[in-house]
Amino acid sequence: MKSTGEVMGIDEDFGRAYAKAQASSNNRLPVTGKIVISIRDKDKPGICDVVRRLYAAGFTVIATKGTAKFLNEKGHDVEVINKVTEGRPHIVDLIKNKEVSFVINTVSGAQAQKDSMSIRRSALQYGIPYTTTVSGAKAVVTAIEQLRKKKINIRSIQEYHREA
Repeated sequence: MKSTGEVMGIDEDFGRAYAKAQASSNNRLPVTGKIVISIRDKDKPGICDVVRRLYAAGFTVIATKGTAKFLNEKGHDVEVINKVTEGRPHIVDLIKNKEVSFVINTVSGAQAQKDSMSIRRSALQYGIPYTTTVSGAKAVVTAIEQLRKKKINIRSIQEYHREA
């Protein structure tokens, strides 16, 4: 989501403002579905709270082997999906079949960079939103939680300032 350009979302709280910013970048955040997670080792400790919150919001979470092993050891029941180089079915197959609602993918290393490029390219091609950072994943979950609580309303910037 780093390369979507400059957009702005304004609302009463960060979650809905972030959801608006994503929508204006043509990244409609899901409120249900299956989330695919593939996280580099360095980022794994930071993803546990995201996964807990996704489950609380009713999502299904699947992950690549290393990420799933880590999450399962932390008490999350996560299904395993193959990386592109590990055979089929793999992450890109799920994206192409529109079986996933969102992708969280952080990478390190040359092969992971190569795999990640095919994941990102497929996500863009098939209109599946994704993030490449844990901080982005946290922002997305916050936005999803707010979207599930209250519908987004559109107001002009003048309407926000009239109330101030």
